[in-house]
Amino acid sequence: MKQSVDLSYYSDILCVWSYVSEIRLQELREKLGDRVDLSYHFITLFGCTRKRIAEGWSDRGGYAGFADHVAGVCKDFTHVDLHCDIWRKTIPVTSATAHLFLKAVQLLESDNQVSTKPQAKFDNRNLLEELIWRVRCAFFRDGRDIGSLPVLIEIAETLDLPIDGIRAAIEDGTAFGALCCDNELREKYRLDGSPSYILNNGRQKLYGNVGYRIIEANIEELLERPEGMASWC
Repeated sequence: MKQSVDLSYYSDILCVWSYVSEIRLQELREKLGDRVDLSYHFITLFGCTRKRIAEGWSDRGGYAGFADHVAGVCKDFTHVDLHCDIWRKTIPVTSATAHLFLKAVQLLESDNQVSTKPQAKFDNRNLLEELIWRVRCAFFRDGRDIGSLPVLIEIAETLDLPIDGIRAAIEDGTAFGALCCDNELREKYRLDGSPSYILNNGRQKLYGNVGYRIIEANIEELLERPEGMASWC
């Protein structure tokens, strides 16, 4: 039996399905703990919201129509709150700014400048996981423009994250490089959208509004399968 399974999670920070799916990641942390090694990747589907929403949804009401769509999704998920201004008054230009910022924090993690230890006060999320959640909530729940770097810095400061280090990783290009790697992985695994879950070195791929039990079943099957044995699932 394997000790742990790697699970790579790909999402766009502005994707409503990733917002409502956060509870599934939390359930994985609580039920499987260190038997699942979660890694976070960002795919920039909302790289240009004007093109994706204003133009892409022009026959469905543009930003207002998309706002109605997001509200309809959240209506079915009572564990999340939605601000009435998003995609109406609060319209981020891009999700790439937030993704770049989060990749910078990941780089500081790998350099041991940011702790990876789960913290009870954050429901056992680590600092990066808590930051991701707070950034999502800042937009969807609080109606803030997370395409703005000052907004992201303000959120990071509430967690006492090293702002100078984050800025340095952005300014010297390393955060850009890390984000490019995520986009290359998206192409490698031919990911259709956000959120996507990659298991078993890319052999298993789950996409979209996938129920928790399906995710857990795939992980449990990999944990219980002897090393090298082909999957029956």
